[in-house]
Amino acid sequence: MISKNLTNIFKGLAVGLIMFAGATLNAQQTTGDVTKQSDVVPGTTTTAGAVRVIDNKGTIKYLQTQNGITMLSNTTNDVTTTTWQLGGTLTNDTFIDVDGNVFGLDGIELISTETPSTDATTASDHGTGTGYTLLVRDEATGAVKKLLATDLLQSGQENFTATAAQVAYPLTGSPVLPTFSQVWVYRNGAKLIANVDYTVAASTVTLVPNTTSPNDWAVYAGDTIEVQYVK
Repeated sequence: MISKNLTNIFKGLAVGLIMFAGATLNAQQTTGDVTKQSDVVPGTTTTAGAVRVIDNKGTIKYLQTQNGITMLSNTTNDVTTTTWQLGGTLTNDTFIDVDGNVFGLDGIELISTETPSTDATTASDHGTGTGYTLLVRDEATGAVKKLLATDLLQSGQENFTATAAQVAYPLTGSPVLPTFSQVWVYRNGAKLIANVDYTVAASTVTLVPNTTSPNDWAVYAGDTIEVQYVK
């Protein structure tokens, strides 16, 4: 005879397993033979292990957990509990398909004074760097990766003292400039018209003087040319 407590345990585990299966985590094995893991030692916790049970016909079966799910086997005879918990180390690629439903996180802290990370490294654990990075999604693979804030939005500014008739102004460090609509050029403090008074290619701004009145102008020695950009 299976005790009432054990029957309730089986019911709870069955419901939990059904709910967990509904999440369609691709990291879970769904086909083929499953390798039995080592038995859970009573009174200990483990993130991967097996507990032997019998069904209502006396057939011996095993319950197993992995991928950050904690199984606890008590030393008392009142309950054997399996808890589903976020965390741990993934042993397989894992995807959650929201299937058109909203997947959101509440309670996220808003940052306003922290600075972008300058020492972030790939595949690092928390607590090994400073500042913050941004989480992005690789559209080709679906993988979540991190990005330096400075790589998402970059800006720059540089001044030049022109020589007579100088039109080309290559920026120091050869940054790849964005389109002309994100580049602002000033001559002696006056803003020039994008893609009319200047063009942009690679890391160079090229001025386009005009000889047609009343918009005629030329570059003179000593002119101050300022370039600003955001990308």
